[in-house]
Amino acid sequence: MEARTVADSRSVLVHWMGPTDANSAGFVHGGVVMKLIDEVAGLAAVRHSHQRVVTAGADRMTFEQPIHVGQLVTLRASVNAAWNTSMEVGVRVEAESPRTREVLLTNTAYLTLVAVDDDGRPTGVPPLRAETPDELRREAEAQLRRSNRLAERDQIHAQRSAEG
Repeated sequence: MEARTVADSRSVLVHWMGPTDANSAGFVHGGVVMKLIDEVAGLAAVRHSHQRVVTAGADRMTFEQPIHVGQLVTLRASVNAAWNTSMEVGVRVEAESPRTREVLLTNTAYLTLVAVDDDGRPTGVPPLRAETPDELRREAEAQLRRSNRLAERDQIHAQRSAEG
């Protein structure tokens, strides 16, 4: 399989936040933001793999600033690393006030998505060709997050086995 660049996976989703997206205080529900993050991550993973994808996990999701009703939210995603059947996708969320044009970083997230075949079984994905210093840094950080996830999983399994 031929490697694909990070640029091949870049995806952008823009959403106007309306009253149905918010709670009574006028803040957008975290679950609404999480759904949009999952959607744009899925777009990036499909663009990279050219396959159907499923979300395997959200490694890290931060909420830095609240999003308000009436703001335009822009979600940007790209593949940070690709392994045999899975990919890490990084997502950046910004909220823009239409009146002032002020833009704030509100959220970041790292999701793992798996490519699946027509029967829903994991299938191979192309390697990622990181080219810029920023892309290489993101790929290295994704490798570290993956190593940490796998080590934690192994420790949990070992502890459960020891407990009988």
